[in-house]
Amino acid sequence: MTAEAATATQHRRRTALLLLCDAALLLALQWATPARADTVSSSGPNRTPVSTNLKFAINIDKFVYLRLGDETTINTASFTLAPTIPAGGTTPTTGNNRPANWSGAAPGFSVTASGNALPVEVRSNGGTVTLRATTSTALTSGSATIPMSRITVSSSDGNLPAPPLADTGSGSSVTVTGTAFGNRVTERTATWTFTYAPTATQLPLAGTYSGQIQVTASVP
Repeated sequence: MTAEAATATQHRRRTALLLLCDAALLLALQWATPARADTVSSSGPNRTPVSTNLKFAINIDKFVYLRLGDETTINTASFTLAPTIPAGGTTPTTGNNRPANWSGAAPGFSVTASGNALPVEVRSNGGTVTLRATTSTALTSGSATIPMSRITVSSSDGNLPAPPLADTGSGSSVTVTGTAFGNRVTERTATWTFTYAPTATQLPLAGTYSGQIQVTASVP
């Protein structure tokens, strides 16, 4: 091989090596180029209008808020029963061996309530809200019990009804419809009044009874 031929061969090899390096660099740049937005360009004397696209994604989480009474503590509804005995509606006096004119008929009880009217508030962006009351602890005094269902609940606003109380477990549910945006948003307030009024056939044993309920609000 002549010196000219060797030089030409080396030149061709260098050229091929440079082309190979350029191809590898171009491939690397293609992989490293970040994804581009939707772009359109136009040039020329006519100034052709162009358009591009943009997508939106908005995520709004559901929430539900329920307040019964104060926000910082568990409220207590109390009922004090005072007996009267017939005839004449005589109120027994405290102590032993106290005389009373009693016909022997079943006594009646007057009920004094305190803390039994509680403010209620329901808020949600999840549509119709379902309310349900669950008896966490039955009304008990020692071995004696009072059925929780004998405590009734009324609401000052029929749009925010109170769920009935069950003796054990959960009672039936009630629904609260929305107030805006096609019933999707709910903002309701009311006052729930708890009442205990035993009849002559439901007289409990003497004692201090305590129990607890839990009210749950849920959305679909």
